[in-house]
Amino acid sequence: MFVAGGLKSLLPHVLRRVIRCNRLSISNTSGMAEGYKQANVVILHKSLADDFEKFCRANAGPLPLLYRSKPGDWKCPSLSSDSDIRTDCLQYRIYEHGACTGTLKSLKEYSEQLKDMVTFYLGCSFSFEKAVQNAGIPLRNVEQKCNVSMYKTAVPCYSISTFCCNLVVTMRPIPESKLEAAAVATSELKEVHGAPIHMGDPGLLGIQDLSKPDYGDPVHLHPGDIPVFWACGVTGVEAVINCRAPLAFTHSPGCMFITDLKNDNVAVRSSREVPQVHCISQDPLHYSIVSAEAAQKIKNLETLIGIDPGDRGIIHLRRQDELLKACLSMSHARSVLVTTGFPTHFTYEPPEENDGPPGALAIAAILQALEKEVAIVTDQRAMNLNKKIIEEAVQLGILKRPVPLLSYQGESADSALTFLCENGNPGRPRFDHLVAIERAGMAADGNYYNARKVNIKHLVDPIDELFLAAQTIPGVATTGVGDGGNELGMGKVKDAVKKHIKNGDVIACDVEADFTIVAGVSNWGGYAIACALYILSTCEVHDRYLRKAVGFPRISKKMGWLSALPSVTKEEKLLQTLVRHGVRSGKTASLEMEVDGLPFYNTHSVMIEKLL
Repeated sequence: MFVAGGLKSLLPHVLRRVIRCNRLSISNTSGMAEGYKQANVVILHKSLADDFEKFCRANAGPLPLLYRSKPGDWKCPSLSSDSDIRTDCLQYRIYEHGACTGTLKSLKEYSEQLKDMVTFYLGCSFSFEKAVQNAGIPLRNVEQKCNVSMYKTAVPCYSISTFCCNLVVTMRPIPESKLEAAAVATSELKEVHGAPIHMGDPGLLGIQDLSKPDYGDPVHLHPGDIPVFWACGVTGVEAVINCRAPLAFTHSPGCMFITDLKNDNVAVRSSREVPQVHCISQDPLHYSIVSAEAAQKIKNLETLIGIDPGDRGIIHLRRQDELLKACLSMSHARSVLVTTGFPTHFTYEPPEENDGPPGALAIAAILQALEKEVAIVTDQRAMNLNKKIIEEAVQLGILKRPVPLLSYQGESADSALTFLCENGNPGRPRFDHLVAIERAGMAADGNYYNARKVNIKHLVDPIDELFLAAQTIPGVATTGVGDGGNELGMGKVKDAVKKHIKNGDVIACDVEADFTIVAGVSNWGGYAIACALYILSTCEVHDRYLRKAVGFPRISKKMGWLSALPSVTKEEKLLQTLVRHGVRSGKTASLEMEVDGLPFYNTHSVMIEKLL
């Protein structure tokens, strides 16, 4: 009888022969034939084969198709030289009308039925374990000598005919310092599931208890480990169950078919496509993935908008990669609430300035194009003005449709929670992300100040309360965009505001946002957010992570996203609209200043467009 210790270095054809003779005392094939591809197995009646292949093509992350046999063909010549699918898996499962009716060591007794059945060989994550170890990353399931943990998720696969099911994932605990290395090590191994589809809190996938896997064994996390999830071929088993075929066979989870194919036939990857990992939330813990190229473009945007035309010292407020992290968080969001409005012209009617609304509408436009829910909350006294601006933005083609316009008065202690969550329940938030752009922010003394230290509290509704309440709601992130330190969300950099910004000791906003985007003009920050969201949406690495490697890439929608981006023409029309409604410029760095013969304000729209 063979034992596990000597199986790592055995060649695949030897292992298959040993398995065929039923001479192994192990329960799974993890760690066997290191460096060679292993495969999940699904065997269906030939009448279902074409639809199942389409299902695999539509969900290539969990179901990377290595080979499809002809009916009654027990061999797979492109994967192995001398195999017999009836005998070469450690264990099989038999399914009848969607129910598992038993496990088998061999399928030979079903040889007659198998003549009308087709075998699908699908990539398996056991295949990439050697690559992960070569990157210096420990594999806890190997250390603990157990099968990998597998879980059903709440993520639906793309359905084809009778094949529909939710995604199944494997989980491997990875030290936090090794997360990016794990993504890099597996990202190009697409035939064996590729890069992770989730890093962080399992609850975000609908997994309630890591100690109770649906398949495999519990794998224990070490201190400092993060649960990392890969798409899993056992998704095919779930599809078989749900299609309720009269007769079907699969491998038993963890008991894979071992091929003769090595994992070293990976195309050389451009350094621009290397995945980067960024933490976007601590509660719940959540990491996102983006390509190095896309990340660098967004960093360039952040540098671009950081120019300080008024020489006010905003360079001291900037925090690196805040634009990238904020937009990664927004990219994952389902519903976004935007707020703007700074009544700096307190002796005029309306008192608003024209910095803020254009940036807010640029954000709303790209969110609409990305098919996210978006709403705007503003001061009650400014509702009619904003309603007219939104209506004209739709007429001008800046927005696809009107954005819901809300107001918040803060009438009681639980008003903010009631506004943000269904029935005030923090477990059911209406919005995943709040964005404030050029919105008056509350100072430490409870007042609101313009840059000249004038208290404008009587013109400002307490929308800050929404940002404070969001800090208590798991899964709700906040972003503040500003250019002077007195804007909502700038509390994150208030010490720098007090030290480096004129009147900062009085005007500094005291309310923090999770992400703080500092720009020379706040509208530039809004334009940069719109462009960064476009960059992320067209990044294949990020798109795959967002859709959990199921369904098809969304790049076909690129032209619609592109048309939603800000442009000089759009902003000129919108600024003219604001002027017609009496909104004044609030900054010297607006349309009056020119750079190379172009308005400085609009020059940045041109530069952002060129960068894209």
